[in-house]
Amino acid sequence: MKVAKELFDPEKSGAILEGMRVELITTGSELLLGQVVNSHPGYLSSRLATMGLDLARQTAVPDGQEAIGQVLGEAWGRGGVIIVTGGLGPTSDDITREVVAGFLGKPLEDRPEIEKKILGYFEKRGLVAPESVKAQAKVPRGMEVIPNDGGTAPGLFWEEKGKMLVVLPGPPRELAPMFEKYVEPRLRSYARPAEGMRVVRVTGIGESAVQERCEGELRRLGFSAVGYCARPGQVDVRLRGAEVKLLEAGVKRLREILGAAVYGEGTETMEEVVVRLARGAGVKLATAESCTGGLVASRITDVAGASEVFLGGWVTYSNEAKMRDLGVSAESLAQYGAVSGAVAGEMAMGARRRAGADWAVSVTGIAGPGGGNANKSVGLVYLGIAGSEGVETIEKKLVPERKVFKAMASQVALDLLRNKLLPQLLPTSEV
Repeated sequence: MKVAKELFDPEKSGAILEGMRVELITTGSELLLGQVVNSHPGYLSSRLATMGLDLARQTAVPDGQEAIGQVLGEAWGRGGVIIVTGGLGPTSDDITREVVAGFLGKPLEDRPEIEKKILGYFEKRGLVAPESVKAQAKVPRGMEVIPNDGGTAPGLFWEEKGKMLVVLPGPPRELAPMFEKYVEPRLRSYARPAEGMRVVRVTGIGESAVQERCEGELRRLGFSAVGYCARPGQVDVRLRGAEVKLLEAGVKRLREILGAAVYGEGTETMEEVVVRLARGAGVKLATAESCTGGLVASRITDVAGASEVFLGGWVTYSNEAKMRDLGVSAESLAQYGAVSGAVAGEMAMGARRRAGADWAVSVTGIAGPGGGNANKSVGLVYLGIAGSEGVETIEKKLVPERKVFKAMASQVALDLLRNKLLPQLLPTSEV
C-alpha cells in the first residue's frame, strides 16, 4: 500500500481540534453485506453531541488493506478526529492494526504486557488461548494503547498537530466502555458548549401528520429546524436550540398539540414508561400473545424492575394452546377465527384471570407473508385489554412485513397498557 507521506508533514497539518470535524470509519465486510447492523454511528454521534461535537462523515469499508488505507488517507487529509472501528481481532481478516501501522509508517512491535493480559483473559475463563490471539499484542511503534477491560483487543491512539486517530474494536460491548472511559476524557478538552436538544417520542400518529400538526407552531416559537425520525409504531420529534427556555417551550407546545400521543422524551422506551406507570400505580400486568411470539413480554422484561409489576405471559400460537392455556372457547375460534376481536378479548381475560393481574393485554393477527385471505389480509391484528371492569378490543391494519408488523403490534399493545395506567396516576382534573 502506498502512503502519501506529505499528509503527515507537521508544517501542513494546520487543523485545529477545537470545534473540528469528527469522522468515523467502520470496517468489516459483514457491515456491507447486511449481516450485521452497524450501530456505531448512532452510538458515537450521540456521545459526541454531549460534547458539542458533530459526526461530520461516516464511511463503511470492507475488509482489505487497500479499501481501509484509502479511506483513512482521505479522512486524515481533511483533519480533525478520525475514529476507526473494527478489525482488531485475531483472525486473518482483522487487518486494521497492520493498515494503521503501514499508514503511519511505523513498525509493529510486540508488547509483552498486553500479551500477558490477553492470556490472563482466557485463563480466568478456564480456556486455552489460541496462538492467533497473540497478534493482538502487536502495537505500531509510538502509538498509545487504549485498555480493553471487556475483551482482548486493545485500542490505539495517535495524535499529531491538529489531528487525532482513535482505533477501537468493533463489538459494541467492548467499544462503548472504552470510548466512554478512555477516549471521551481526551476529547472533552476540545469540546465546545453543546447546543441543547430535546427529543419528544410520539405514538399512534404518522410522521407526516406529526409534522403537519406541529411544524408551524414550532417555527413560530423560534425553531429554525425540526427533525423527525419514524420508527415502527412511533415518531421522534427532535428539537435543537441554544436556549433552555426555548426547548422547554417547544416540548410543552408539542404536548399541548399531540396530547396523550406523546408517550415520553429522550431515549425513554414505551416499555420503560409502562413499567414506570405500573410501579407508580401499584398494579400487576400480564400478556397473551400469538402473532408477536412473546415480543410484548420480552420488551417488558427488558426493563430493570419489571419483576415488580409483570406476573407472566403466554405465547399461544396454535388454537389448541389458546384453548388449553387461556380458556379461549372452541365456539369463538370456529365462528370468528383466531384472528378476531372475540378471540383477542378472551385471550386477554384468560391471561388476566390465570395470572391474577390487574391488567392483561393480548395480540392476535396475521404477520405474513402468507395466511391472509379476501376477508382478513396480511397486516390485520386484533388486540384486547382486560381489567376489573371487563375487556376492550381494537382492530388495526399494520405494515404487512413480518418484522415490522411484530414491532408495531407490540408497540400498540404496550400503548394500550400505558393509556389504561395513565388515569390512575393523574389528578382528576387532568384525566
